[in-house]
Amino acid sequence: MEDVGINTEYIKLDQFLKWVGACDNGAMAKGFIIDGFVKVNGNVELQRGKKLRNGDIVEFDQKQYKIIQNS
Repeated sequence: MEDVGINTEYIKLDQFLKWVGACDNGAMAKGFIIDGFVKVNGNVELQRGKKLRNGDIVEFDQKQYKIIQNS
């Protein structure tokens, strides 16, 4: 599992996938989310605007990312 630091209260799921380099652009991220390829905290997430906060775990493309809020 890879820890990913954010400097804000939350980051939206589609933005997160771009941030970690899992997707090249927002349209690609949106497609993967809508098609059910992304899990948040073990559940398939279909909302691209889902707010990810400290401690949330994102699973995509056989990788896991844990959100860590930087102080």
